[in-house]
Amino acid sequence: MANLPKGSKKLLNAWAFYDWANSVYPLVISSAVFPIFYESLFANNSHYISVFGLYLKNSALISFSTAFAFLIVAFISPLLSGISDYVGNKKSFMRFFCYLGAFSCMGLYWFDLNTIYIGLLFYILGLIGFWGSLVFYNSYLPDIAFPEQQDKISAKGYSLGYFGSVILLIVNLAMIMGADDANKIDQMRYSFIMVGIWWILFSQYSFYFLPKGNDNSELKVTKAVVFNGFKELKKVWISLEDYKPLKHYLLSFFVYSMAVQTVMLIATYFGAQEIAWQSKSESTTGLIICILVIQLVAILGAGLTSRASAKFGNIPTLIVINCFWVLLCLAAYFITSPIHFYVMAGLVGLVMGGIQALSRSTYSKLLPVTKDTASFFSFYDVSEKIGIVIGMCIYGVIDQITGSPRLAIVFLAIFFIIGVILLTRVPKKVLLNR
Repeated sequence: MANLPKGSKKLLNAWAFYDWANSVYPLVISSAVFPIFYESLFANNSHYISVFGLYLKNSALISFSTAFAFLIVAFISPLLSGISDYVGNKKSFMRFFCYLGAFSCMGLYWFDLNTIYIGLLFYILGLIGFWGSLVFYNSYLPDIAFPEQQDKISAKGYSLGYFGSVILLIVNLAMIMGADDANKIDQMRYSFIMVGIWWILFSQYSFYFLPKGNDNSELKVTKAVVFNGFKELKKVWISLEDYKPLKHYLLSFFVYSMAVQTVMLIATYFGAQEIAWQSKSESTTGLIICILVIQLVAILGAGLTSRASAKFGNIPTLIVINCFWVLLCLAAYFITSPIHFYVMAGLVGLVMGGIQALSRSTYSKLLPVTKDTASFFSFYDVSEKIGIVIGMCIYGVIDQITGSPRLAIVFLAIFFIIGVILLTRVPKKVLLNR
């Protein structure tokens, strides 16, 4: 393990490189191959399945499963942050969730409707592993980078993630499209194993250089320590009264992030069911190409957003991006043809990377001077996860009742509008000297 000073180029690059390692999960599993694989399991255009004693639409089932997983993440994050703050070894927790997520991705190889419960378990554990590791990954940002470095390195992390994940997705696309129709499903299953291997392999570079933290491993972890995370969240909540700009920003982030993450998680399911593809083959190819377009354009979007925030400020830039998201949600109601979906993919990519990177760095820059960054980022992550739970449940309920996700997408525009209103309450000058 290297011992590099805060702000060093090698340390910053090692931190950002974890995005390269883990971003194959949100791309291949959450966005591209797994949604197409999942949809292909339902033959004869029947989108319903009997599960847990209910007759659910397949996209509603995956929405509720996703919401359940995020609810678990929201609950365990404070527990983990409390223990890691006490023991002082956030890297061990980050590594554990990395491996949990990676091996669960490999487990998706056996996902099948005949073993739907086991398959959903692997799906849920993979999601928990990915987002659980991000709790500790994000909390490293103020520890390894100075305020003036955080916007740039945060954007670089997302850009590396987009590059790396696109490479693997292109490989997976070649595997899938190179197979005959009878073997396409098997190639998709192999791609899940490749995600797990990629994630574990490339994360080692980050784990080598990231600091371990203060080693208090000899201390006994008691019940009080375990639940200390919730106490820390309460302290953070109370302390927000003394940091009004941070409180206003968090409220805004909670609302608009709910919509952003929901759109990202259901985009492929929407495209598979609502776009008039001419054939199953065209649907598979078109959806993966759309995801590739989003990822590649997102690299440009993250860079442009970083420059815009440097010139105009973080808050004004976030307001503009949220307004653009409103227009995209409204437009989604009317799209029906593949060309519409391709155009929408490009526009979504332009603002997707930007809003994620800038949201993370804005929060980091608004934090008060403290060594307890894990608790503040745990609060940030819990807010995001609870928002996703609400967003996915709203989407799932509307999808189940109406049989179509179109109204659900339009409904999400309301959250972006509220997010803009709340962002206007954050003083635009508060970040100038940070």
